[in-house]
Amino acid sequence: MLISGWFSASYAEAREKFRDAARAAGAALETRRNPADGPDGLILTTETARLGPPKAQRLLVVMSGTHGVEGFCGSGLQVGLMRSGIAAEGPAGTGLLMIHAINPSGFACIRRVTEGNVDLNRNFVDHGKPYPANPGYELLREAICPRDWGPKGRAAADAILNAYEAKHGAMALQTAISAGQFVDPAGLFYGGREPTWSNRTFRENSGREVVGTRHVAFIDLHSGLGPYGVGEINNNHVSGTPGYRRVKDWFGSEATSSEEGSSASAAVIGAVNTALEEALPPATVTGITLEYGTVPVRELLEALRADNLLHKHGRPDSAEGLTIRARLRQVFYPDTDDWRRMVWERAADVVRRALQALSQS
Repeated sequence: MLISGWFSASYAEAREKFRDAARAAGAALETRRNPADGPDGLILTTETARLGPPKAQRLLVVMSGTHGVEGFCGSGLQVGLMRSGIAAEGPAGTGLLMIHAINPSGFACIRRVTEGNVDLNRNFVDHGKPYPANPGYELLREAICPRDWGPKGRAAADAILNAYEAKHGAMALQTAISAGQFVDPAGLFYGGREPTWSNRTFRENSGREVVGTRHVAFIDLHSGLGPYGVGEINNNHVSGTPGYRRVKDWFGSEATSSEEGSSASAAVIGAVNTALEEALPPATVTGITLEYGTVPVRELLEALRADNLLHKHGRPDSAEGLTIRARLRQVFYPDTDDWRRMVWERAADVVRRALQALSQS
């Protein structure tokens, strides 16, 4: 099968391709149903596929769809890893766990967020404690998500954002918008007020699958930020920690850090990697985000702002809504053969290197 055949045009197609690839690879396949309603009554599920020894001391976890619409990329890569045979290349004693479409609602609805407008990668905080503040978001809230998306309203909102960028810098603006916020449930990058279904499912799957595991490596597949087709290896750990140093040892100068300013991504609050580190002591966790670039960041944010406005004040099934959804899909999944080839080659290389490094840990 050609690389393009591993990728899908819809969540439903991606799910079937993942299931078929898992069965063909001899993986242990499990399904968890999300109680939310999918479009046109579609049942929403998250699948896991486990290869290798059931009680492996070392386990590589590869996950797609943390941000739903980014599942178009991540799902295709997971299918490719199984169809190509790379998933079976793990050294003796090393297992591989694929988590497919952890946010099935966002994937099916072509949105980045979950069914409750929650950014899953901002939801992994301690909801029993005061939530982290994001002063930049609170200051720019009305400009980030303006009610008026017409020419005048949009120009006025953009002028505020541009002035903030001119004063504080592009990354400061990106951080204000995207680091995560807990004050505006209808806004962008909202972290939620409780663990979402996807959060709970990830924790439950992780806790069950890693029993007895000594070292877990984690690759969270994302798309959107960075140069077109380039796969950035973003270190999920705080600098100076053992996990941070292991990522540097495994991937050298290719490993970037949001904290240190070498990544296309701003540092975020409540990322999914937190859950593994909390759930697995005394197991060792080495985690990265593999982020594939698509379009310039302001173009990406414009698509997200339009999607947010559509679901707050518009009609998703209108002609305008269909255009906005198509654009959102395109900025996270360019759907071209050259981009698919680039992201696949990078994924194959990174997974092989992670499996090799894990086997030697």
